[in-house]
Parts: sequence; C-alpha cells; structure tokens
Amino acid sequence: MENATCKFCGTKLHHIVADLGAQPLSNEYLNEDELNSGQYYYPLQVMVCEKCKLVQALEYQKPENIFKDYKYFSSFSSAWLKHCEEYVDMIVPRLNLNKESNVCEIACNDGYLLQFFKKYDIPVYGIEPAANVANYAKEKNIEVEVAFFDENFAVDVSKRRGLADLIIGNNVFAHVPNINSFVKGLNKLLKKTGTITLEFPHLLNLMKENQFDTIYHEHFFYFSLNVVKNIFLNHGLKVYDVQQLPTHGGSLRIYATHEDNMAFKESENVKKLLNTEREFKLDILSTYDDFSEKVKFIKRETHRLLGSLKSEGKKIAAFGAAAKGNTFLNYCGVGSDYIDFVADSSDQKQGRYLPGTRIPIVSPYIINKEKPDYIIILPWNIKEEITELLSFTREWGCQFVTFIPETQIF
Repeated sequence: MENATCKFCGTKLHHIVADLGAQPLSNEYLNEDELNSGQYYYPLQVMVCEKCKLVQALEYQKPENIFKDYKYFSSFSSAWLKHCEEYVDMIVPRLNLNKESNVCEIACNDGYLLQFFKKYDIPVYGIEPAANVANYAKEKNIEVEVAFFDENFAVDVSKRRGLADLIIGNNVFAHVPNINSFVKGLNKLLKKTGTITLEFPHLLNLMKENQFDTIYHEHFFYFSLNVVKNIFLNHGLKVYDVQQLPTHGGSLRIYATHEDNMAFKESENVKKLLNTEREFKLDILSTYDDFSEKVKFIKRETHRLLGSLKSEGKKIAAFGAAAKGNTFLNYCGVGSDYIDFVADSSDQKQGRYLPGTRIPIVSPYIINKEKPDYIIILPWNIKEEITELLSFTREWGCQFVTFIPETQIF
C-alpha cells in the first residue's frame, strides 16, 4: 500500500474506501480433487485517489491469471439476455447500422450479445481474453479474437479488420488494470464517426446501497460518470450521452465518440447525472469515510441472523455461485457451518466448490430434494428472476434472504 499509485493519474494513494481482508480469486472455483491442495489468498482493498477521485482496487494478481480458466458465462441469465437483445434492437436504428457497418465487442464472453445482431445481417466480431469462454461464442458462428484489449492490440486489429462503427464493452471497463492503454485503444479502433457504448456498475449505487460484494479482484475500478468523462477527455474522446440501467444493482451505459466529432453534442442526461453525483458528494473524500462502517454492520447482521436460524435447527441453502456472493461469504466468514450447499444453473460450476468457503455447488434440482427452510439469494441484483425460478419452494414454506443493501427475509 505504501507505494500504491493511481492507475489513471499516478497520484500516490492514501485513502481507503473498503478493506475486505484477504480473499481467494472470486471465480477460482475448486474441483473435488483440489480441496486439499490449498488456495492462494490476496488482500482485497479499495482506495480512492485524492486528486482524480478514481476508486480502485490494489492489484495483487495479474489479469491473465484471473481470466485463464474463466467460469462466468453470460448466457445463463435470461434477464441479462433480454437486456442485451433490447440493446441491439435499440442501437441498430439509433446509429443507422447496416450490412456495411463494422461492430466489435470487447469481452464478448460466450456470444451472449453479438448473436442478436445476426437477424440484422450486421458484421460483428468479438475480443475475448478467456479462450475457454470464447469457444462457446465460436460455436455460435461468431468470429472471436482471443486476446486482451489494449492500445497495441487495437492498432493491430484495426489494420486487419478496419475501424469500428460501434465498439461495445459490457462490464469490462472495470476489469482492465491499464486503463489508459485501454481507452487509447478505443480511440485507435473507433471510426471518426463511430460510437462507443460501455456498461459498468455505477459507483453512486455501490455507495448508496452498500454494494460491497461487487468488489472483487477482477474489478480493478469503480466508476462515477465524472471520472469516466475526465478519463475519456484525457485520451481524445468525449461522453455525449448516458443512461441509467437497473442491471447489476445499478449501472451506467455511456455513449462516447471522438472529441472532435461535432455530430454528437453532450446530452441533458450527462449534465443531470453529473449534478446528481455532485449532490451526493462523490468528489469529496469524507463521503467515503463511513462506507467501511456500513460494511462491518452488514457482517454483524449476517452472523446474527444466520446464527439464530441455525440455533433453531433451520436448514439453509444459497442460490447463485456468483462472484459477488464469494466476496460476501468470504468477508463475512460464512461457510458450510451455516450453508449446506449453493445451487446454480450453470453446469460449468455444478460439482465444484466455492473459493474460500468450499461450499458445494449443486444443480437447482437438489433444492426440491433437500427442501431448505431458507435460501440466501447471493446475486441479489436478479432476485426477482431467481424467486420466480424457485417459486416451487413456497410449497414447503421456504423463505428467501438477501443481505444487501440490508437484511431482508421474504
């Protein structure tokens, strides 16, 4: 921490936003034969730059290690797929995209989004660092470049595939440690008349709703609109519009283009949201000071409730082997002494164990067999989708629990 500097402006970091202790990588799920081989833990600490106000995690593990055998597949959430299809149906007419357009998605995962461009016959390709995930996109007949995106790669791919009319990046901006090289790459790959859309969780919601579980090692940054606007301007790009989205507990979708592209003017949406951030005082360090106390309170409340339920002999399960759940469980110290199993719809995770807590991951069918009294919904951001999926558990009086933004039993 003594030598930590801001990844954007280089200022020495001093101000802690949250210290979640030492944790394993949030997507490093274990096979049964790995249970006795140990697991590496890394400090999970987030700081805010006193100069530029960029909130960032200290880097203890290289991204190529985090993403080499990635277990997150975007297509397993029906709500997310619907969100992405609606995006494609919106952006095609908004930007007048056609068969001559060139669309690129950074971190295309398993092709969850690019597949929806097929009905418009618009040429697309993806860039994805996790080869195992990229293979699933290729099975959907989507061309994929297996690589990390940065300035050098942008120059290379633009020579081979041309400049892009649209560059898409959903939940990737926070994952790149070299943020300056990433944004320079966007500039290099984007056509002069082109648009970039990026979606990422909004720092304002994280602070307001106590969403500390969205902090994990593969999330290097936590963005406000104001900070993103300044980063883009520093590299010759401008944010010209923004939308607030309900995804991931509250996200932003920004629209950006080259700074000298006069076809796009800054919208009222941008002005209003910048004002909202100022009103919440995201630009003032004191705003961050009480956040860690709120996090500690949630930890105490979690132990109080789960301890009480176990004392009553209740059977507790969880649903959703998500990265945010792993941050939550490891920080709170909640393992198999409280939770019997976690069910997940992804067959890539079933039969494995959560990192750190080593809670077994099972098929949702096990819920009907074991009939738990309570199910903790770990990906609380899609709790409506999950409660509908698990509505059959009401037959035996099962109740659902979430702990963020506060403890709720329903």
